[in-house]
Amino acid sequence: MEDGFYFERGGLSVNRFKITELGKDVFWLRDSERDHLVRVLRLSPGDLLVGFDNTGREYTGVILKIEDKSVTCRILSTDHPDVEAHTEVYIVAGLSKGEKMEWVIQKGTELGMRGLIPLRAKRSVMQLEGSKAQDRVSRWQKISSEAAKQSHRVQEPEIFEVSAWKDLAGKLPENTQWIIPYEEEKTKRLTAVLETMNIEHPIAILIGPEGGFDQTEVTWAQENLGARSVTLGPRILRAETAALATLAMVLAHYGDLG
Repeated sequence: MEDGFYFERGGLSVNRFKITELGKDVFWLRDSERDHLVRVLRLSPGDLLVGFDNTGREYTGVILKIEDKSVTCRILSTDHPDVEAHTEVYIVAGLSKGEKMEWVIQKGTELGMRGLIPLRAKRSVMQLEGSKAQDRVSRWQKISSEAAKQSHRVQEPEIFEVSAWKDLAGKLPENTQWIIPYEEEKTKRLTAVLETMNIEHPIAILIGPEGGFDQTEVTWAQENLGARSVTLGPRILRAETAALATLAMVLAHYGDLG
């Protein structure tokens, strides 16, 4: 039942929610989380649920009271499940039209990405500015949040604001290692490059839009970010396929998948 994001705990179906506020012995659900509990799931005082607060912890709780603007839950137990990827992997995705970005965000969250930066690229058909960009990022964050619940994660990926090339270095830690899958790269395979990287440092995957990156963008990334171009094989992949395939390969290489 995807809409409820529930799972079996002790023989009971337990729904998952993002905690709005955490106290010593209680937590609160407000806004969309409160409305989903009340209007969609129709839960009542006495029902069990699980909350997470994006710190890596989850809390089994019982509903104490439901009010107009909040739901109060008493904490029964606290857990720190080992469900997050141990390697921090980010996707930097050139803006793509249609539902492609939504697909990458949803599936990337399920696989274990730490965050995603939407990038304005030369060949991006879709260009977002101002309030339209903010609205789209809010929608993408909601998709990520729902996917995090569905996949039983305890930390939602961060969906960054739409960015330009010059802003990328300031978005992620200084020691981030940058990879750029590029169809013109014929010799450097992804697995070989991963062998030389530090598992303790974040990895950012640069993925082009529908038409791929322009050569000047690849060169800029190499010169300014230290990005290493890699081949994913002899076949040309769609942008969304390349993003998820590279993410899965990186996580699998370091033991976070498979």
